[in-house]
This record gives sequence, structure tokens and C-alpha cells, in this order.
Amino acid sequence: MIEPVVLKGFRDSLPKDEIPKKRIIRKLEDVFSSYGFVPIDTPVLEYTKILLGKGGGETDKQIFRFEDNGGRDVAMRFDLTVPFARFLAAHHDEVGIPFKRYHINKVWRGENPQKGRYREFIQCDFDIVGADNAESDYEILSMMYHSFSALGIDGYTFHISHRGLFSTFLDNIGLKDKSVDILRTVDKLRKIGEDEVRTQLAGITGDEEKAEAVIKYITAGDGSSFPDTLSKLAELSGGANEASRRMEEIYALLEAGGIASAFVFDPSITRGLDYYTGIVYETFLDRIPSLGSVCSGGRYNNLASLYTKEELPGVGSSIGLDRLMAGLEELKSPLLASISSADVLVVHKDSETAQAIKAAEELRRNGIRTDIYLNPDAKMKKIYSYAEMKAIPYMLTFSDTMTLKDLRTRETREYQSIAEMIKDIKVD
Repeated sequence: MIEPVVLKGFRDSLPKDEIPKKRIIRKLEDVFSSYGFVPIDTPVLEYTKILLGKGGGETDKQIFRFEDNGGRDVAMRFDLTVPFARFLAAHHDEVGIPFKRYHINKVWRGENPQKGRYREFIQCDFDIVGADNAESDYEILSMMYHSFSALGIDGYTFHISHRGLFSTFLDNIGLKDKSVDILRTVDKLRKIGEDEVRTQLAGITGDEEKAEAVIKYITAGDGSSFPDTLSKLAELSGGANEASRRMEEIYALLEAGGIASAFVFDPSITRGLDYYTGIVYETFLDRIPSLGSVCSGGRYNNLASLYTKEELPGVGSSIGLDRLMAGLEELKSPLLASISSADVLVVHKDSETAQAIKAAEELRRNGIRTDIYLNPDAKMKKIYSYAEMKAIPYMLTFSDTMTLKDLRTRETREYQSIAEMIKDIKVD
């Protein structure tokens, strides 16, 4: 016998997990489609050269890489953005620019598993390529807001910043050549704390005063409004510049869209991936900030240039579905409570099979999810257990009339026709 074990960092997903997950995906797809975004897909495997060096040193170490049967050096995608850049380089003439896409699928990273974080996980990406302006930046932020609204999630805050503004600041204090290491260190702020970041920055810069200047920059948003934080950062960066003006435009659009209150300017947000060039953002559930970001992204204007000479500036965001679901479970979200596989369970004897099938077909035609119990000779105790396990609210049986039992209240009603019954079936 082979022991049925699963690899560390991987997991099976039972119906009680998959049903709400698919519900969430459908809601997200409806939001994405409402903005005119279209779905795409890319292969799980890419040539390793496509993926290496695009996310940063730590990400390269986490890539699942191997030699395939043809002797090719291949790797499994670690996110959906880098394959998208390769996709655009190959297909931009076929899809039309600007191109708005969404892609919901699995990615793989060989990192240390922890709560809400696995080696195999689902990302829900949405991107715009071919536009570099405040309006396209705003559209992604608006989609983030309306996605969380559609899911009925309470208590979340979008933290946004600008990599270009931070780079201008570092250049202003003479640390431009150390920007990559500084950005990656600042990105660890929530994990290792301000004191440890300060210590690491002093080691990188070799100058405690400059390290303290960086700390002053990344904490400038503490307790300040969006406009006030932006004003402070522009001053620390040597005055108004292209990045600060872009952020002013974005904030004006957030106000015009009536959603500015959900966004805070947080200069400690830098994002660890190397390909970001402009606005960046992370999203935290207010009651469990320790969970980490459940929706992150930013602008990446140079990523596609690795594969094509065509200018294809991009901006996008990604919802980490597994981490979000871990948070919703902890918050006891009603979104995860309904795990019903069907609305009605049709139970019949052998002599009632044709009647049962006819009734089930009519129920389905009227939009009622209907499951026929396929073992007519089973005892009712087993049938009730089946319905309970699948959280089916109604049971339909036959005699001289049709009897519908509400399994939640144990109330029963008899009907002469399916049409009459449908009026009384209350489903979510």
C-alpha cells in the first residue's frame, strides 16, 4: 500500500473549501468583466530563462526548476505577471493595446509554508498594459475596491506608495546605488520590525544618519492624511517631481470616484519584486494585519521590454486567494459559511425513478440546483447524513403527492406540481 501523503506546502481541497472558493472566483470574475477585462491563460511551465531574475534574488531561490524529458531547463511559474509579460511580447498584435486582462490560476514558490501561505496557491490577477497614466493606475485601484466590496468583506485598508518617489528620495540623499538592497530591507518592516530594519539599513548604508533618514521617510505616513504624507515625502525627496505629481493625480481620481477613504499613503510599502517602477500597493484586513497582504501589486513599465522592443507599460494587482480565505475563515465571514452542493435532494424508490428524473429536470430548468440520491434502497438515516454533509436544505420525496421537507426546520409541505413547489423553495 502507498501511503496517501501530500507534499509539504501542498494540500488537498475538500468540497467545503472549494465551494466557497469557486463562489469567490465567480464574484471576482463578474467585477473584472464589468470593467471590460478579458480572461487569458499561460502554461504552468516556462523556459527557466523567462522567469529567472524577474522577481529578485529571493524569488529566484524559490522557483521550482528542473530538466524535462527533452533535456530543457524549465521552471514552474512563481507568479502570473512575468508569464503575462512574455505573453504580451508574443501576442500584442492579436489582443489590441491597451489590453486589459485577468488571470486566475495556480502558481508555485518553494518558500517556507505558514498560515495562509503555501507552496502551491491561487492568484487572481488583473492588469492593464499599454497605458502609463494616472487613469490606468486608478482603474486598478478601483477594481481592488469594488472586488472587496463585492465579496462583502468588512474592515480592510489599501496601503499605497510609489517606488519612483522612494527612488528619487534615495537619490536625493546619495543612496541611489544601494536602492535595491534598501527596498528589500524596507519591504520586511512588518516582519522584522522598525528596530531591525534600522540596524540592517545602517549596515547597508554604512551611515547611521542616512539609515535614520530612510526610517523618517518610511514612517512619514504614520497618522497623517494622504495629501499631508505626500507633501512630506515630496519635501524629503527634494521637492515636487514626476512621481509626486502622479500620486496627486491618482488621489484626485480616488476622491472623484468616492473611494479615497479606503486608501492610505504608506511609504513603507515597497514590494519585494524587482520589476515594479511606479505606484505599489498592499491590502491588509484591519482585524488581522499579521496575516499579511491579501491583495498586492503595482506599476511595472519595463518588464515586457525584456522580451520585446515594443513599449508595453503595465499596471496590475493580484489577490492571493488562499491567504484571503484564511483571513475570512478567521473572521468567520458568511462568505465561507454556505457550502451547500445543491438546493434540493431528490429521494426516490426504484419504482419512482422516472418521476424523480422528471422532477429534477424541471427544478434545474428553473435555476434550482438539484441532486438525485442514486441509491434508492438506502436507509433514510444514511440519506439524511448525506444531505447534512453536503448542506442541502431541502429533500423531495414521492408518494401520492410530492413532499418537500425543509431539513433546517423539519417542516414539510405537499404539492401536486413542481411549479407550485418552486414558489416555496427559498435558496441563497
